[in-house]
Amino acid sequence: MNKNLKAHISLLLANLIYGANYSIAKFVMPQFVMPSAFIVLRVLSAIVLFWITSLFIPKQKIDKQDYKLFVLCALFGIAINQLLFFKGLSITSPIHASIMMLCSPIIIIVISTFLRSDNFTRQQFLGMFLSFVAAVFLVTSNQIASDKTASTFGDFCIFLNAISWGYYLVIVQRLMKKYHTITVMKWIFTIGLIFVFPFGYSDLKLVEWNLFTPKLWLAVLYVAVFVTYLAYIFNNYALKQLSPGIVGNYIYLQPILATLPALYFGTDSLNPFKIISAITIVVGVYLVSNKRNAVVLK
Repeated sequence: MNKNLKAHISLLLANLIYGANYSIAKFVMPQFVMPSAFIVLRVLSAIVLFWITSLFIPKQKIDKQDYKLFVLCALFGIAINQLLFFKGLSITSPIHASIMMLCSPIIIIVISTFLRSDNFTRQQFLGMFLSFVAAVFLVTSNQIASDKTASTFGDFCIFLNAISWGYYLVIVQRLMKKYHTITVMKWIFTIGLIFVFPFGYSDLKLVEWNLFTPKLWLAVLYVAVFVTYLAYIFNNYALKQLSPGIVGNYIYLQPILATLPALYFGTDSLNPFKIISAITIVVGVYLVSNKRNAVVLK
């Protein structure tokens, strides 16, 4: 099996995990565990798992010039990303959250374009405009459709999370090409704990562990091990072989993968506003991604 195929399989597995996470994490938050407390649990679990795993790979010394990049990756890929995502998910619907995350590929392209000082095309601007309008339409559709499970502020948190995640995917690739995946992950999560601990410590003390049922423990275990440990490994392994844009494009699968569990568990429902928004965002991302026969703006 060649490396590119392995990378695509890794991305598929990561997005399968993320798709189920929308409903599984929602099952725990905020009734049993507050979002910020859940983040601290995730990061602590990841630190333990990645440091144990690092015992089985060759030791690598981090170059001093890369320290700043590790801190930035921890800030945008762990702290801001996870705090905003779990806060947004706790107060909005799983399907809304997954559709808002469709903005990530556009954000990745925009950030990559600015870093490379490329020119935007008219087609790309049209795609960004369509996706922006669709995102705004989705955010306000919960009032239009009387969607009681959705929250405008929650949707906005997910959108900001998508920006943070998109920036992380762009900047972390340099580290992934230089160091082992486990080495990068153990240090990013370790540094990330410094950022998230002040937000979640007080809420973590309020968790009533004695009320946890086996289903709740399984949900927490799924988020801690599968979403935080395995999915990050799969995503970052793929970044060694593929561009951030390709990795980001796999997020198109998440609305489908998130919708099925949400409908099954009864945590969300479909309506025309969600379907129209999802289709429009996908069209917008296609226009931004496809540069062929496009006119460059001067």
